Amino acid sequence: MKKHQMASAEYESPRKPRPLRSQTPVHRRPAWRTIRPTSAEMTTQPRFFRAGDLNAFFALMFDNVANLVILATVLIGAFHFPREVVLERMVPGTAIGVLLGDLTYAVLARRLARRTGRTDVTAMPLGLNAPSVFGMSFAVLGPAYLATGDAMLSWKMGMAVTVLVGIFKTALATAGNRVRSMLPRAALLGSIGGAGIALIGLLPLLKVIADPIVGFVGVGIILITLFARVRLPGGLPGAFVSVVAAVAVALILSAAGLRSPLLVPAVHAEAPLHFSIPWPSLAFLGGLSLAWSYLPIALPFALSTIVGGIDNTESAAAAGDEYDTRAILATEGICTVVAGLCGGVVESTPYIGHPAYKKMGAGAGYAVATGLFVGLGGILGYLPLLVDWIPAAAVAPILIYIGVEVLAQAFTATPQRHAAAAAIATLPSLAFVAALEARSAMAPGAALPGGETGETLRALTLLGNGFVITALLWGAAAADLIDRRFRRSAAAFLAAAILCLFGVIHSAAPAGTLFLPWRAGSPVPFHFAAAYALLAAIVLAASLGRVADGPAG
Repeated sequence: MKKHQMASAEYESPRKPRPLRSQTPVHRRPAWRTIRPTSAEMTTQPRFFRAGDLNAFFALMFDNVANLVILATVLIGAFHFPREVVLERMVPGTAIGVLLGDLTYAVLARRLARRTGRTDVTAMPLGLNAPSVFGMSFAVLGPAYLATGDAMLSWKMGMAVTVLVGIFKTALATAGNRVRSMLPRAALLGSIGGAGIALIGLLPLLKVIADPIVGFVGVGIILITLFARVRLPGGLPGAFVSVVAAVAVALILSAAGLRSPLLVPAVHAEAPLHFSIPWPSLAFLGGLSLAWSYLPIALPFALSTIVGGIDNTESAAAAGDEYDTRAILATEGICTVVAGLCGGVVESTPYIGHPAYKKMGAGAGYAVATGLFVGLGGILGYLPLLVDWIPAAAVAPILIYIGVEVLAQAFTATPQRHAAAAAIATLPSLAFVAALEARSAMAPGAALPGGETGETLRALTLLGNGFVITALLWGAAAADLIDRRFRRSAAAFLAAAILCLFGVIHSAAPAGTLFLPWRAGSPVPFHFAAAYALLAAIVLAASLGRVADGPAG
């Protein structure tokens, strides 16, 4: 019932068009991005499943499955969590959040199609937040289990953190439309474009390079079908064919003993099928007292997903599908709460990649298929087996395509004069990925090396902490500066100065957590705050001088 009420509320008061700013020249969106219903579309009932849904399903499904397997692998392998707690309680509950969210987004897409009379509406993708998977496993669940030695208590604490995070996200959903209308498109799309190319472009590309023969076969098919738009015989979906062909090549190479020398020896999961229905319960109350001490670690990830949800909604609007930001954010918040109640330990979030899924020709069917596949996989336990059977290099090309499309949209769907602002907004995401990869190569809890190498790693970590919000502020400040709106640009830098003092961005805490300024335990936040304040003063001073050839500041 809650899902129905939430979905029906979306189009009661759709987001009003962004008001034109008199000081800023009007730039039309590229014609190929503006999708208008034709007379045929107005009279045709939208189909739930289309050929393009199969392409999109493979991409969204495998990304979600991979995150669930990473969660299980880290907790069982690195922290020695009992397998039955992880596979029969945590994973099924987390998968339920994905199931509910994707089904809800499919319903919202159908309602948008009926309301606009269009047949080309693409559902928003939803899945598990990848940074939260690493944060919850390495900084919350794992340390809690090592400290208490009680797997059930640690699991209940993870449930409690997830429920609290979901409540936090739901409460912030009401401000989504206002925040989105206040920020320049270059900031919104630039920040999500940087995350897209870094997280679902660069990281999967490393899998392709590690297994080049398998990966390049998939890349080749993706290039000719999704970039060059070559139609395959029988109209077969390009993403589906790329996976099948790459898997076939991988099996042939393995049988011939010719696996890539760059690959690490395969370690197959010993995870028998099981049946575990994650019913909602109040078991999280048993870990509530412990959850408060770990909540500061999880809240920055939650705040980033809220900002990411706003970014993704703007990305969908730029591609032609205008969703209400409040409904998109409320869905991820409520699904996170439900996941926590059902035993889940990772939050749900709108995924990057809507414009890519739209270019694939996807509608609402891929979201339904992904939700059902992931939800049933959590209940029946076949997800680890699937990841074992399909090489990462076989699916990586689809993810690379999505990352490239999201980054491309950041430049094609924003005013040309804001291209530099969009580029600036991509930088913090690259730092996050670089820091993540560097940290993964070190032993857990190991100290950073000294010298310039240590200095670089510390700088990458500080820039990567809160990277989505940093990117948004940098992009907004740069876009306003380009338009010579100096006071607005200075306000963005002042906001960054304040956020530094609480660890929302550039957190100096070991786990990237929030803190109160007087409990920072380091002078680093004050240095960043002073730096941003000085930057704001420099920009503000420019508004006092004479400005030529442009809008007034």
